[in-house]
Amino acid sequence: MTAPADALYWLALEAIPGLGPDTARRLLARFPAPADIFAAPAGLLSPIVGDRLAAALNTPVKPDDHIKTLDWLAAPDAHLITWTDPDYPETLRNVPDAPAWLYVKGQRAALRRPMLAIVGSRTATAQGRRDAQAFAQALAEAGLTIVSGLADGIDTAAHEGGLAGNGTGVAVVGTGLDRVYPAKNRDLAHRLAASGALVSEFALGTPPRPGHFPRRNRLISGLSLGVLVVEAAHQSGSLITARLAAEQGRDVFAIPGSIHSPLAKGCHHLIKQGAKLVESAADILEELNLPWAIELAAQETLPAATADPLLEQMGANPISLDELAVRSRLTVESLSAMLFTHEMAGRVALLPGGLYQRLY
Repeated sequence: MTAPADALYWLALEAIPGLGPDTARRLLARFPAPADIFAAPAGLLSPIVGDRLAAALNTPVKPDDHIKTLDWLAAPDAHLITWTDPDYPETLRNVPDAPAWLYVKGQRAALRRPMLAIVGSRTATAQGRRDAQAFAQALAEAGLTIVSGLADGIDTAAHEGGLAGNGTGVAVVGTGLDRVYPAKNRDLAHRLAASGALVSEFALGTPPRPGHFPRRNRLISGLSLGVLVVEAAHQSGSLITARLAAEQGRDVFAIPGSIHSPLAKGCHHLIKQGAKLVESAADILEELNLPWAIELAAQETLPAATADPLLEQMGANPISLDELAVRSRLTVESLSAMLFTHEMAGRVALLPGGLYQRLY
């Protein structure tokens, strides 16, 4: 555990412009602690980091420059987990560009549990959100901690499913931990911090910037045993996470979808590239070779199909009202009323373009 006195020097090390995690780890390989780095003469530092960074490291460390973060770290659920900390996640430690420090809000122990990442589109379909939540809940009930990125859509559904399954979860974010992005997920973030953890490599006060999210994605995959992609367009940040997972030696899983859906194209691309096609949580557990996989193998992740005749007529793919009228031989007026009832009950979703999608 990083002591308060040590935290000051870690924060000072982080604040040096141009000193990234690789450079920090090179310094820590030579000096036992950040305080020793700042105490070292420039002549010892220059061969490791160059003259400019050596000069910056020779400046006095001022506690007042870091008072906001030190005050934040004084809370019992606020932590700075550093490269030398025994609680630094072992799965992440083996990633080539792993950060030298992590800010954590919540339970340190959450980062020692086996995790499975679930990611996907921010503009997810209703079916995609249901799939993400159902898979997350089943996997959490089997003993995995669900990790995702706190974004809209699939991420949010995955976090909710994980919380429903075992009451915990991990969110890796692309901002400082004194901010919640998107703001609509503030309550979700608080619930995750209360029973799991929020994680960031970015200093307090850091706003959401586009370049932060690919960096966040490598931590999501790096913390996990594998990554499940639920829905993703062909050009998608979720595919970045999947690529990083493969490069890190993690298993990549994908749920197939309709060939007509743009949000299925990313998953189909991954499957073509070697990702495992999955239809249930048991598929994932069996591939990971986890001891509780056999027990779950006979269970279905998704709700059983309904026997409602209209829903059977709809099929699995999105359908227009006119096409459904032809199939069912019902009037558009009758169909509209029936579909509205199903929509209110959560059995059907109205998609952009006036298409309807059966949810199960």
